[in-house]
Amino acid sequence: MRIDRLELESFRNYGRQAADFDPRCNVIFGENAQGKTNLLEALVYLSCGKSPRARTDREMIGFDAPAARMYAQVSARDRMFKVQVDLFRDRRRRMSVNQVTAKNSAALSEVYNTVFFCPDDLYLIREGAAARRKFMDTALCQLRPRYAAALSEYNRTHDHKTRILRDADERPDLLATLPDFNERLVRFGAVLIHYRQQFSVRLNEYAAIHHLECSGGKERLEVRYQTVSSVADPAADIAAVTEQLRQHMQEHQAAERATRLCLSGPHKDDLLVSIDSRDAKQYASQGQTRTAALALKLAEREIYRNVTGEYPVLLLDDVLSELDPKRQEFVLNRINGGQVFITCCEDDRLPQLLGGRVFHVERGIIR
Repeated sequence: MRIDRLELESFRNYGRQAADFDPRCNVIFGENAQGKTNLLEALVYLSCGKSPRARTDREMIGFDAPAARMYAQVSARDRMFKVQVDLFRDRRRRMSVNQVTAKNSAALSEVYNTVFFCPDDLYLIREGAAARRKFMDTALCQLRPRYAAALSEYNRTHDHKTRILRDADERPDLLATLPDFNERLVRFGAVLIHYRQQFSVRLNEYAAIHHLECSGGKERLEVRYQTVSSVADPAADIAAVTEQLRQHMQEHQAAERATRLCLSGPHKDDLLVSIDSRDAKQYASQGQTRTAALALKLAEREIYRNVTGEYPVLLLDDVLSELDPKRQEFVLNRINGGQVFITCCEDDRLPQLLGGRVFHVERGIIR
């Protein structure tokens, strides 16, 4: 997979800009707040219909502009694609692939995939469960359209149920609708658990290899998926998981009404990471934490390659500057085989090490 050309119009701090990229490595340098990360954000959005930074699409539209446009020419699976997204302040976005309207974000993910790695990801191990769920969701939404659809429905249903529980005192009649919402949560939740379990198995396999190599063979990493306690085997078929989720939800009905919170479901899932059998979140040093995070992101890239047959586009946003020389070398030695974008503040040794093209971004202008 590779991005041959990107065009931006009124996107973030870009007016109207275009760039043609190298199929191997693209180094993008410039001072802070000039637009380097914005460029990578556009590449991520065109691959999955979601931003790794913005909460709403309107945030990405340039000041005083009514709309923004992102367009990319992409090569994948021996074919050429043209992907375009138009964002509007006053109506819903418009997406297309080869000038055919895309009904949802899954249509974009079927064209090409990205793995985005930023400095915040170096703290993935130390953060709460929500950060690791987002990590899983971001990857699986690109890889599995069924997962993306189930996650969207689950989140929508979860929000509805939360409002019902919250407003039950003033509107007790709403409680009569809870069984329907519970059943939808159970069915969509089982799909989420099914795919998360499969993903975590592969993640554990590849991340363990990367961590062992980066630690010089001294430390062993393990990643384990944790979901609802009543689900004895997340790897069981979806029908069995559905029934166990249903039982768990029935047991928590009284507690949910008392607390006015959704207490049961995969919206509380987590990835448990351990190093040499010790909880990494609690006991790992800063260096171990960063090595584990690196291992997870590089493992994510390997999973994409095995599923799609091609490496995804790897986007490294100022990550190398946060790493010591040993870990920098570890990353640079493992990014061959696919297209890579690396942002940095200075035009340093990267072009000589990696080859490819170099771009200077200043005030939303790409040179």
